[in-house]
Amino acid sequence: MTRKQQGVIVTVLSVGIMILLLLVSGRIWRRLDISSGRASTLSPVSRNLYREITETVRITYYCSGKLQSIDPAPGEISDLLKEYAARSRGKILVTFRDPSGGFSRDAERFGLMPQSLPNVGSDELSLTTVYSGIVIEYLNRAEVVPWIFGIDTLEYDITSRIRSLAAGNSRELGILAPDPRKDLSEYYGPLNQILSQSGFSVLPLYPGDEIPDTLPALFVLGGVETLDRYSLYHIDRYIQLGGRVLFSVESVDVDFAYNWDARLMQDRGLLSMISFYGATVGQSVVMDPASLELSYRDSSGRPVMQRYPFWVAVQEENGNRDSIVTSGFGGADLFWASPLTFTLPESGAVTGEVLFSSSPQAFLMTKDFLVRPDSGYAFAAEETETKGGKILAVSLAGIFPGWFSGLEKPDEEGRPPLPDMPSRPKESRIIVVGDSDAAGIITQYTYSQSMRNFEFMRKAADWLRNDDDVVGIRNRQSGAGRLDRIADPAERLGTMRFARILNVVFIPLGIIIFGILRAFKRRPGKEQRNG
Repeated sequence: MTRKQQGVIVTVLSVGIMILLLLVSGRIWRRLDISSGRASTLSPVSRNLYREITETVRITYYCSGKLQSIDPAPGEISDLLKEYAARSRGKILVTFRDPSGGFSRDAERFGLMPQSLPNVGSDELSLTTVYSGIVIEYLNRAEVVPWIFGIDTLEYDITSRIRSLAAGNSRELGILAPDPRKDLSEYYGPLNQILSQSGFSVLPLYPGDEIPDTLPALFVLGGVETLDRYSLYHIDRYIQLGGRVLFSVESVDVDFAYNWDARLMQDRGLLSMISFYGATVGQSVVMDPASLELSYRDSSGRPVMQRYPFWVAVQEENGNRDSIVTSGFGGADLFWASPLTFTLPESGAVTGEVLFSSSPQAFLMTKDFLVRPDSGYAFAAEETETKGGKILAVSLAGIFPGWFSGLEKPDEEGRPPLPDMPSRPKESRIIVVGDSDAAGIITQYTYSQSMRNFEFMRKAADWLRNDDDVVGIRNRQSGAGRLDRIADPAERLGTMRFARILNVVFIPLGIIIFGILRAFKRRPGKEQRNG
């Protein structure tokens, strides 16, 4: 065989191998993840979902072709979904559909609605209506991600829903908002909406309602002066049965809507019960130089913008990185918060952990409670004797003592008789945040306009439900790669297309050509050595 024939054979075989690899890549699929913390690679809990799935999970990504042509996000979403299928050992099937191609009715049947986005590269301001949503089907049940435009939370959205479907239970979360001035539908509306978007089924509860034994977790938002012994009995019994609760409470009430009057609230038993479990809410208000700005008008009507120390801006470094709930802590904003101290039961069956604190420069107001923005002269009256870091949120875990153990059940006329306490308490979890406004509308729409409180609440809900590994998914921060630095979407899309062609065609072809040239270069030397 001549050297020329050998070269032709090597070339043909190399090209054939490259074609086979491209074909096989559709079945053996891998991605190179160069993001910070490998945030674009599936976590172990997502890779091992096949162990929890008994039947086929069908994921359908409804995405408009127009959106795919103007933005790279659908490609990133598709890649991550393909990795789910590749890692599932045949348990997860992924389908891609363009609603404009006749599937719009299917999309809308699952509640997917189009969104309007600005056109890219157009001289005139115009909008394009597009779909980008995901439907996850398992047996006769379905979960929906109504709108997705990036992969920052996609793994959490997909994995949490698949686990819920496979386990046959809903991601239900009860919310009890007893204060009539801060109801669930309005004041806590943003929290309700965000939890629903994250796949939680929110169950509204009211003072005196019996809490279902099967409810995975409960948020109690306020209620110091509203919840009576009858209502507290239901909460205590729920915890004794192993129910898990987040208490968002404070000891000082501020009439923010009218005259900014502040007063110490009269506890009807809620704060005492929480203290009995292991965390005491102090009868004071935290102030911190690390705070949000407040805009108001002074006595002469002039607009004033100033730092308001009662609105504590908790920094990232003041979160507990060793806790699952706050290992990826992005900070929090608290409004007239009360400090917390541990009062763990002497039984030793309960452990406590600080979740986040104020800065070391924080101090307290323990009397008079002059919180009006123009009362700055009184803010630092107790700074010297109270200065230091203040605990603002804690987690408790273990077997909690019953607040009503050994006591007669509250008996109120006109209310149903209360059920008995369990004979033996079960292990439970509790989170206490020293602020009832942390999840309220003041956070999202009034002044803070920050999502970090809601991110904390979302992680807290997962931790309370014992979904520790799901919380870990949200703790993985996506790092910006080099392509992410290109701000213009059209330019970024073109660069990504070039990168794909470079990786799929030119780099493999270059390796083949290099191999062929290398073989020809080495051949004469080999013949001479053989001779």
